[in-house]
Amino acid sequence: MSDYWVLLGIALVVVGFALKFNPLLVVAVAAIATGLLGGLNPLAVVAALGKAFNDNRYVSIVWIVLPVIGLLERYGLQQRARAAIERMRGATVGRLLIAYLAFRQILAALGLTSVAGHAQTVRPLVAPMAEAAALKTHGPLDESSIERVKAMAAATDNVGLFFGEDIFVAIASILLIQGVMSGYGIALTPLQISVWAIPTAVCAFVIHAARLMLFDSRLGRARR
Repeated sequence: MSDYWVLLGIALVVVGFALKFNPLLVVAVAAIATGLLGGLNPLAVVAALGKAFNDNRYVSIVWIVLPVIGLLERYGLQQRARAAIERMRGATVGRLLIAYLAFRQILAALGLTSVAGHAQTVRPLVAPMAEAAALKTHGPLDESSIERVKAMAAATDNVGLFFGEDIFVAIASILLIQGVMSGYGIALTPLQISVWAIPTAVCAFVIHAARLMLFDSRLGRARR
């Protein structure tokens, strides 16, 4: 029966989240309690927590970006992005998002998948710029149209990343494809998969670019 006391940490997590306590505090307390109930001394528990953090430090680095973005937005990042678009001649939703699609896909193909993304690029920069371009080109839009512009900005990031990253040979998706094909008796090297991902990426770019231009024209027709 004493072996089950270590499961008390799970109960602490459930209760803490149910009572809406600070999630970081809840998880830390549950981890410490689990270690102590498992027979570790306090020093060993702290050492285990430190090792786990160090082993996963690259995952934790992502969270450092969030307060930086928050500060930039507080001091007018989105307003500056909108102002930059308003000063550009010929800037439309379609052209802007096609340029971002190319940027995202090229960087992903080089393995730089974390350079851009929803949190660090789309929300603070791309979506406000696309919204400003739509208002500049088509005039005032209803809330539904504005939300569609934001959704298309997010979708553009997804398409660029998804079809661009497979071109980079040292990516997890390449290994996944290789494993699946190997299960069917088809032997492929990561380089072969990477090379054959290029036509797919080109097709994805052309198709989504066409969708963006059609979306832009539909916004104009909706205004009329």
